[in-house]
Amino acid sequence: MNNSKIWLVVKPTVGVPLFLSAVAIGSFAVHVAVLSNTSWVSDFLKGQPMGTTAQAALNDGATTKQASYTAEAMDGQAILVTLPDGTTARAVIEMPQKLASVTD
Repeated sequence: MNNSKIWLVVKPTVGVPLFLSAVAIGSFAVHVAVLSNTSWVSDFLKGQPMGTTAQAALNDGATTKQASYTAEAMDGQAILVTLPDGTTARAVIEMPQKLASVTD
């Protein structure tokens, strides 16, 4: 033991319990931080599928909004899409190209 001279300064009856209590307090602090900052741990401990608590927190009494568009599009035309957060985006609708088959 390369630090054996520490026991000449600190009695083992004081140092060992102090060291073990510091380890226990540190471990407890880490566990509290994990439990309070994540949602999947509580799901795991309750036996629920992962993410159900987080999904419930997102849907907390609010109705789910869906994206909507303002005009119908013809082939190759752009439409204006309003997203649930109120922002808008342009989307171009194109028909898929018909490929000639080898057997024709």
